[in-house]
Formats: sequence, structure tokens, C-alpha cells
Amino acid sequence: MTKPVILLHPLALSGAVWDPFVAGLAEQFKVVTPDARGHGSSPWDGRDFTVADLAADAAAIIESLDAGPVHVVGLSMGGCTAILLAADRPDLVDRLVLADTTASYGPHRIRSWAGRAVTAELTPRSHQLPFQRERWFSAGFQQSRPTEVERVGRIFAGTDSRAHAAACRALGRFEAADRLADIRAATLVLVGADDFATPPAMAAQLAAGIGGARLRILEGTRHLSLVERPDVWEDITTFLDGVSPYVGRHDG
Repeated sequence: MTKPVILLHPLALSGAVWDPFVAGLAEQFKVVTPDARGHGSSPWDGRDFTVADLAADAAAIIESLDAGPVHVVGLSMGGCTAILLAADRPDLVDRLVLADTTASYGPHRIRSWAGRAVTAELTPRSHQLPFQRERWFSAGFQQSRPTEVERVGRIFAGTDSRAHAAACRALGRFEAADRLADIRAATLVLVGADDFATPPAMAAQLAAGIGGARLRILEGTRHLSLVERPDVWEDITTFLDGVSPYVGRHDG
């Protein structure tokens, strides 16, 4: 049976962010790209939620597949979700890829994310895009791949501002540093060297806290590394197939 791989998307985007990479993965895996609550086409009751709620949603999706433990790839907010999923339900996660994410946004996380929630809800989506693009992608990528930058921007612009704000508050309350030791899945941690949203120091803490985890730092890359560096998907596929090629590797 083809093992499923679940791709968990970043804040204020949707499963559509994975569209350029699905066909390649589908050659070896059953690919599932769910939308988080209030994102994309996922329903939402308008109430606040937590990252633990998102992890429970992901667990329910995996259980519905009835295919045993699956591979999970989480980027940014999706990585936070994946951390709790793997810690809470080790029976559901075989191999784990955590990209541009963290187990904690630091001591001032509640206040800083509360401010971002206000911006998310009250500022027109189009006015937020310049800030987002600078966080997501390096200047070189923005210049060389404007069509891809625009595609991701359209997903962001179409996200419900209220759900975006609720997800910001959820990330502000998220704290899972003490759960890393509970993760049993073989884990690959990826991060853009120039990611200033979840910098390499946060990735290093993840790799140090998860037993046997491997860390790869992608030079010249910002927060959405799995979009900016499509070449990395070949390496992710190798890892999901059971090969562990990276031990403390930096990438040029």
C-alpha cells in the first residue's frame, strides 16, 4: 500500500500552496493537503482555536485514511501543528519533516502575536502583502520567480482575515518545547538561513530536542523554504523513503 504523506501549510495560506509539488510526490505517495480551520475551503465556526486543536484535526484526517502511521511535512504554522501531532499521537506519524518552524515563539509571544492578530484582521489583505513577501522569500527569488510569488500572494489575499487573526492568537499561545522529547518519529528539520520569522537558532533547538533529528540549513533562503527551494523536495522524498542523508548539513 502506498503510504500517505500529509502536508500541513503555513499561516494564512492553504493546502493550495503545495500545488506545484504534489505531482512529484504523488509518484511515490498518496498526498493529502488539508486546509486548516478557516483557511482555504475548511469550515470554521468563528471561535478561537489552539494549535492543539489543529493537531487534533490533523489526527482525525489521518485516522480517516485508515492507512496506519503516515509521513507528515509541516511548514511554519503547519510545523507547529506537526510537532504537537507527533508528540500527542506517535502512533499516527512515521516520518516527520519540520520546515521553518519552532516549538515556541519566545517569552513575548502572546503580546507580539496579539499585535499581529489585530493587523491581520483590520488591515486590508493587499496592504499586508509587501510585509509577507519580504518574510516569505529572498529578494533573488522575488525577482526570478515573480509568478510563483504572485501565486502564493493570491492564496494569502483570499484567506479569511478573522481566521488569520485567530491563528495568530493560537500561535501566541503555542508552547511545546517540553514536548519535543515525546516525538518518536524520525525527523528532518529544515530552515532557511535567512529566515527571520523562525530563524536557524529555533530550528537548532528543535533538532536538539527531538531524539535523532537531523538539521539542514538552506543558504540564501527565507521563511517559505519548501516553496523557494523546490530542489529540496527530492531530498525530502529520499528521507521519507527511509534514507537519512543529512547530519548537521548546511546547504549552499
